[in-house]
Amino acid sequence: MVETNHSGQDQPTPTPALRIRREATQAEIDSLPHVADKVPFAAWAVVLAGAAERFTYFGIISPWQNHMQNPRGNGALPGILGLGQSTAVNIYNAFFLFSFLTPTFFALVADLWLGRFKTLMGGLGLYLAGCVILTTTSLPSAIDRGAGVGGLAASLILIGLGAGAVKATFFALLGDQYVQRKPQLEERKNGKSVIIDGSMTLTLMYNAYYWFTNVASLSSIPVTFLEVHFDFWVAYLLATSALALCLLLFLLWAGKLVKIVPQGSVLPQAARALTCAARSGFKLENAKQSYQKAHYGRTVSWSDRLVDELGRGLIACRVIFSLVVFYLCINQMYNNLISQAGQVNLSGVPNDMIQAFSGVGCIIFGPVLQAMYGVLGRYGIKFPPIARMTAGFVFCAAAMAYAAGFQQMIYSTGPCFEQPLACDASNGSTIPNQVSVWVQLPVYALMAIGEIFTYVTAFEYAYNKSPKEIKTVVQALTQLTACVASALGMAISPVAKDPYMVIFYSCLAGAMALTAVLFWWRFRKYDRIDAHLNESSYAETSDDASGSPSLSSDPEKKLGGTVGEEVLEAEASRTPRESIDARR
Repeated sequence: MVETNHSGQDQPTPTPALRIRREATQAEIDSLPHVADKVPFAAWAVVLAGAAERFTYFGIISPWQNHMQNPRGNGALPGILGLGQSTAVNIYNAFFLFSFLTPTFFALVADLWLGRFKTLMGGLGLYLAGCVILTTTSLPSAIDRGAGVGGLAASLILIGLGAGAVKATFFALLGDQYVQRKPQLEERKNGKSVIIDGSMTLTLMYNAYYWFTNVASLSSIPVTFLEVHFDFWVAYLLATSALALCLLLFLLWAGKLVKIVPQGSVLPQAARALTCAARSGFKLENAKQSYQKAHYGRTVSWSDRLVDELGRGLIACRVIFSLVVFYLCINQMYNNLISQAGQVNLSGVPNDMIQAFSGVGCIIFGPVLQAMYGVLGRYGIKFPPIARMTAGFVFCAAAMAYAAGFQQMIYSTGPCFEQPLACDASNGSTIPNQVSVWVQLPVYALMAIGEIFTYVTAFEYAYNKSPKEIKTVVQALTQLTACVASALGMAISPVAKDPYMVIFYSCLAGAMALTAVLFWWRFRKYDRIDAHLNESSYAETSDDASGSPSLSSDPEKKLGGTVGEEVLEAEASRTPRESIDARR
């Protein structure tokens, strides 16, 4: 086991073959191509174990819509409980809401007591128990004895707790496996010089994780075939076996992982600093020691560095909380789009298997977009986080618009037109509207690109911006966005039914497009601020640093005084030496 404190001083570092590696100057950073560093084995170990967990997750949730919506022996579509589409969607959203609320609890446990790794292992134990209950209560004999509803309820709670522990700890644990440094100049054996960029390395790690997890998400293909041709319990058994493998991999590789040991929490001090800022005009800068001493003669217990980090963390939370509509659209893949597929000609393919093509899209487009980032880096073209997330919103809006168009095509086709599978001509819900399900595929391709741009970037952004001591808590707070989206999904679920689905998808597309515009308008300045801070932090120190440009002197870069933003404004206005000293 490799353990380290928050400074990361004892962490293992990659030692690639090279001739020279040193801290780069600002001129070198601006002129040389940027490349990612070597990803350490510990990070790959976390990625592979995480992929096994995602195999289970998607293998478990993929059959749920049919499990809950359709009764047993319902002609063309398999089922167990027969609760109907709206109720099934409501339960689905309730599960997502619960699983996105629990990360906050597990994050506090991780940062205050057990650490990320032990918290993750405990959560995976609950997760496995839930999967076992779901599998056993889906057996025909258990269903005949009335265990279906109770078993599903118990498994939803335990799986929700386990998924919450994973969401709270996993992304931070993966980020911990690589120690970010200032840009390094590396002269390679071929004589070429490049800049080793830590942020590009984190992007590579998270994109690699996302690629592997999307390969794992294809578990929805075998489980849905098992569900149709054998039974639900067989499908759940396959998914449960993968989770057992995940636990085994983590146990085998535990000694090779970097584990941050909890050394007390800054949460109480952070709360006091935020309270102090609220009492001082809602400006975080006013919570600093110097301001409190000068204006109130008060000595505070927290450092100026903590205030700076809280400012960046608040910015990250504000950005991530803007993803509500994005999560609401993504959730459609697991309920309403599955129901939409069930209304058309499936050509022998299970309706809940089609959403697996989102994972296929991520597998195809993930390496393409990662290669695009590499090409842009080599040519010095920046594609920063806010721009990437905005692009993801646009693709997601296009996906919902296409879904609306596909739904209109379904309603325009017989035999049941606006009431698919619900008219006499459907012959007992066995004859769908005569549209091919493969026409639905562009929805998943567009959503895959949107997920890569937005989802991966969002977690990378949250990890980079959050204070070192409470990264797990900030990661967990970002899950509240998905929680709000699930609550909103529950609120609108009564209208998610025929013949209103064209309007439903059109409204989602419009809301997502409007979110993209507002998001870019409100947050694009953070990309400029980050670029300015990086230039200040890594600029060469000169004898006269007083000529450093001030962010506040540029009218286009003035911030509005919102809590958290003035910290960035002040930091961006420092001289290079002041910025470097403040970050030490």
